[in-house]
Amino acid sequence: QVQLVESGGGLVQAGGSLRLSCAASGRTFSNDAMGWFRQSPGKEREFVARISWSGNIKNYANSVKGRFTISRDNAKNTVYLQMNSLTPEDTAVYYCAARPVVALITTAQYEYWGQGTQVTVSS
Repeated sequence: QVQLVESGGGLVQAGGSLRLSCAASGRTFSNDAMGWFRQSPGKEREFVARISWSGNIKNYANSVKGRFTISRDNAKNTVYLQMNSLTPEDTAVYYCAARPVVALITTAQYEYWGQGTQVTVSS
């Protein structure tokens, strides 16, 4: 059974940092792009970042560019999201996803999803 398990969420003050992890099990994703998304109450799930299978190509939403960094360790089958300079607008449930099924960089059409981890940024 394939599972993506996020961790690292929590409560942080504005200006602080968090590092999210997404550990995959059940199959390897070393040949697949992986992404991070987030969803706030009453809003649609939105693209945050995406990383190619090799880790050489990274894409970010404009709202997080320069503050968030996506990375991966294929040996550990894990993808990370380092989040710095957090603001209350970053408060959301963060989801990782693996194996996009369409070529669009910001697509939310992934084959596998994690259950999400809550990030709350206080002002």
